[in-house]
Amino acid sequence: MSGKRYTEEFKIAAVKQVTERGHAAHEVADRLGVSIHSMYSWIKRYSVPDEERIAADAQADEVRRLKAELKRVTDERDIFKKGRRVLCQAVRVRYALIQELTEQYPVRMLCKMMAVHPSGFYAWRTEPESMRAIEDRRLLGHIKESWLESGAVYGYRKVTDDLRELGEQCSTRRVQRLMRSAGLRSQTGYAKRKSRRGGTPALIAPNHLQRQFDVQEPNRVWVTDITYIRTYEGWLYLAAVLDLFSRQVIGWSMSSRIDRELAMNALLMAVWRRQPTNTVMVHSDQGSQFSSYDWRDFLQAHNLEQSMSRRGNCHDNAVAESFFQLLKRERIRRKIYGTREEARQDVFDYIEMFYNPKRRHGFNEKLSPIDFEKRYFERLASV
Repeated sequence: MSGKRYTEEFKIAAVKQVTERGHAAHEVADRLGVSIHSMYSWIKRYSVPDEERIAADAQADEVRRLKAELKRVTDERDIFKKGRRVLCQAVRVRYALIQELTEQYPVRMLCKMMAVHPSGFYAWRTEPESMRAIEDRRLLGHIKESWLESGAVYGYRKVTDDLRELGEQCSTRRVQRLMRSAGLRSQTGYAKRKSRRGGTPALIAPNHLQRQFDVQEPNRVWVTDITYIRTYEGWLYLAAVLDLFSRQVIGWSMSSRIDRELAMNALLMAVWRRQPTNTVMVHSDQGSQFSSYDWRDFLQAHNLEQSMSRRGNCHDNAVAESFFQLLKRERIRRKIYGTREEARQDVFDYIEMFYNPKRRHGFNEKLSPIDFEKRYFERLASV
């Protein structure tokens, strides 16, 4: 979209994807939908000084050296842990375990631990396999690639969709069998939260949305909410704005304080990125951040219509709640980040590098939010 503007928080987070997380600049620019010229200008402006980078590289080298030493010391112990269930089984079973571990440990060390000779293992490995086994192994490579690309969160159904998109002819049952044999599984979620079905209507703004979550056009209804992420430095609060048409996160902001500025920064990013020309309904709960005079003045100034859920009823804002549940289940579950900055980078990576451009969404006919909107505008242009 021409004339798109980005907040400074967005630019800094984008630069750190290149300078700290190791992504290529052109890949980050492509996924974020910005020009490579803008990406390099942001890197030049916001990247860390050379002295800090050199010190960080030296520290990283030392950490890698220590990790290598620790791995060498613990290899034999770990092999015994992984192989104790097969030590008394048939030789071919031990060969199969050695084959599984060859990418992690030297073959001669594994053979010594499993009490077999390396020549016997190599002879077993060269035995001809059936065409079905060869095809399963080839297909499993694509399965692992899809599963890892999803951040280890996809189950067999979404992996099957990825494979079929690549032109593979396979059933969901076969993919399920291969994933189970390889120990690959989807990221399971939390228990469902119990909530009241009723709730007190808002006094500031009525509930215009009324759980009508199926929207036919972009920039008609946005939903927003705030969640929290724990770190060793304390809580990091995340405000997000989603377009109900594609479930795309169009605005976000993170802060150590949960105040109206946090909510307004997320909405400001959404307005800058989408630049709506029509009236947009903005639905939220009855939190104090969404009830302030500054919030209401901002909505009025930008032609946005306010809608509020009933108090104590999370179902009225189920789409925003669902996104936060996905974020915590697929990325930050069982994590406690060392710093708020570490959490901030990881959340940015999930939203802008995975969820918006790549994650398949059931509501979007198994397309990512960005691809779903792209297909909508292509169809609109062809009419």
